[in-house]
Amino acid sequence: MLIVRSFLFQVAFYAIMAVIIAVTLPFYFFLPHRAAIGVVKLWTGASMWALRVVAGTRIEIRGLERLPHGAALIAPKHQSAFETMALFPLLDDPTFVMKRQLMMIPMFGWYTWKAGMIAVDRAGGSKALRKLAADSREAAAAGRQIILFPEGTRRPVGAPPDYKFGIIHLYRELKVPVVPIALNAGLYWPRRSFLRYPGTIIVEVLEPIPPGLDSKTFLARLIAAIEPATDRLVTEALASPNPPPVPAATAGHGA
Repeated sequence: MLIVRSFLFQVAFYAIMAVIIAVTLPFYFFLPHRAAIGVVKLWTGASMWALRVVAGTRIEIRGLERLPHGAALIAPKHQSAFETMALFPLLDDPTFVMKRQLMMIPMFGWYTWKAGMIAVDRAGGSKALRKLAADSREAAAAGRQIILFPEGTRRPVGAPPDYKFGIIHLYRELKVPVVPIALNAGLYWPRRSFLRYPGTIIVEVLEPIPPGLDSKTFLARLIAAIEPATDRLVTEALASPNPPPVPAATAGHGA
C-alpha cells in the first residue's frame, strides 16, 4: 500500500503541475508579479493537498504567528523537497534562493523567473556572492521574504549540521530579522526516495533572530535554535503511534 500511495502521489504531483502550466501558459507574458506568485502558491498548495489526500501525510504548522509580512530572511532546516513547497503558501511575497540550473528547466524554470526567484551560481565564488547580495537587497527593499536553506542542500535526518557562509553573508548585508524553522519532513519525505510515509510532518517556526549581531554570535544562535528543535520534532515523530522508519543517520546520532 505504501508503494502504491507513493506512486499515486507522484502521478498527482506531476498532473497538478501539468494542468496549472497548461492553463496559465497562454497568459505567461502578461502575468504581473503578484499573479505569478499566485500561480506558484496554487501549485505548491495543491501539491500539499495531494500529499495529505493521496499519501496520507498531514502537515502541522507551529508558531505560524512568527512568520513576517515584511522583509526577512527565512532559514529552514533542509531535509527534503517538501520544504521547498510547503513554506511558499504560508508567506506573503516569498522568494527562494535557488540553484541557477533549476531555473533552466523548461516551463518550471520559466515560472521561477517570472515569480522573481533569486538564482545563485554555486560555483561562481565571490562574484556569485555579490550578485546574491544585490538581488536579495532588491527583494528585501520590496518587502519580500527571502527563503535560504542555511545548509545549502538537503541533509539526511540526524546528520551533523553543515551551515554555509551564504546565510551569514545575507544576514550581514540585508540587516533584516532571520526566522529559523525546524521540521521533521525528512522522515516522511526522504531525500532520494519516491516513498511518502503517512503521518504528520511538523513544521515549527522559531523566534526570529534580530539584525545587528556579529557573525559568530548570529551563527551560534541560528544553530542553537534550529538543531535542538529539529531533534525534538524527529523524536516526537518517532514516538508517535505509527512512526516512520528510523533513518540510519538518526539511529547513529541517538535522536
